[in-house]
Amino acid sequence: MLEPGPGMGFFTIPLARMVGASGRVVAVDLQPKMIAVLKRRAVKAGVLDRIDARLSSADTMALDDLTGKLDFTLAFAMVHEFPDAQRFFAEVARASKPGASLLLAEPRGHVNDAAFEAELAAARAAQLEITARPVIRRSHAAALVKK
Repeated sequence: MLEPGPGMGFFTIPLARMVGASGRVVAVDLQPKMIAVLKRRAVKAGVLDRIDARLSSADTMALDDLTGKLDFTLAFAMVHEFPDAQRFFAEVARASKPGASLLLAEPRGHVNDAAFEAELAAARAAQLEITARPVIRRSHAAALVKK
């Protein structure tokens, strides 16, 4: 499971509980402080052994070691902050197994309709197919699957 831009781990900790003792959540952030806080919170929650917390750069998430291994990505309120949506979705697609899912949600206050549609076009270009448009309060959202 991949969570890019986890911040302090609001979703990471529950995801780590969901994957169980044999699962793993790869949390990638470009801010060292966020990774440090995430790790401290994971220790307190007893799930640090399930979290692979990684520092990334602004240009890449550096997921080459995960090629074809991911089954789910949670991209919540962060793709608009990535410098290149096409590169983001290409990296996620490359790291994902065929049939892997991605939940994309972007805040309406930061991402307008046209920008979200441009993100979806970038996802489609990376062979990620829209399967649903779930309703998430105050957000644009789409469920996608890797072809």
